[in-house]
Amino acid sequence: MSNALESLEQQLQRELGEVVIGMQPVVRALAIAVVARGHVLLQGAPGLGKTLLSKTLARALGGVFKRVQGTSDLMPADITGVHVFDAQKQEFVFRPGPVFADVLLVDEVNRAGPKTQSALLEAMEERQVSVDRSNYPLPANFLVIATQNPREFEGTYPLPESQLDRFMLRVDLSYPGREAELAVVARYGNVDAHANSQAGQVISAAALSAAQAAVENVHVAPELAAYVVELAAASRAHVHVSLGLSTRGVLALVRAARIAAGMRGADFVTPDDVKQVAPLVIPHRLVLAPEAILEGVNEQTITQRLLDQTAVPR
Repeated sequence: MSNALESLEQQLQRELGEVVIGMQPVVRALAIAVVARGHVLLQGAPGLGKTLLSKTLARALGGVFKRVQGTSDLMPADITGVHVFDAQKQEFVFRPGPVFADVLLVDEVNRAGPKTQSALLEAMEERQVSVDRSNYPLPANFLVIATQNPREFEGTYPLPESQLDRFMLRVDLSYPGREAELAVVARYGNVDAHANSQAGQVISAAALSAAQAAVENVHVAPELAAYVVELAAASRAHVHVSLGLSTRGVLALVRAARIAAGMRGADFVTPDDVKQVAPLVIPHRLVLAPEAILEGVNEQTITQRLLDQTAVPR
């Protein structure tokens, strides 16, 4: 019999799989983020289904979905909201922005300027918004799914390190395989995918709370915690890295590994669980040294080297 974590992932895989095809690893990453109350950065070329995936997830969770399109003229108030004067009440009232949602999709976040990108920092970390010296709480399970074009695309601004660190996971989307793309053509060749996706709520609030509570029953041995800390220390000392894994990143790696272990039905975390989620947690938190860029070394390569070179506890 599956536990609450296994059941939640299976339900999401089944429901989202009816709409998006060939994205099982991505859906698993989203399931980890939902349970952990963490945010997700989806990176990939346009047209791979990132928006459809986010909308379908929001419907599956039964939450309010809102979308922001990143542009160079987008202002912070366009995300957080603004006070406007109400002529009838003769006072200023707060008009909430799209950030007040259960699932917020920030499409092409790196096309917005740095000032606008920073508007999400407080919301992502503290789940509240401060406007004109007033604080407004966000939903308890507030989730940001941001999409990002590859860096070499024109008109993009790199995300600051402080914001990248607030994304629990980064999922790199590639083009689908031949069979998956043929299935997409067969299903959506003559219909609008957004208009014809009929996903309904499948994850109740009780089921989500049960899955989040089940994580507490997944044991993390002291040796395993030390292994994660050693990975972080190795990233900070790596010759090709100028800024390594933060303490927030260490906590995210442990949390993701616990959830991944629970989703496979285990009650303790193994090094293999850490290795499974490390490519989602570590790469986007690494700031490469100039030598790495000159030598053609990327974040994924360094992450794999860290996993290969750090001693695994027995």
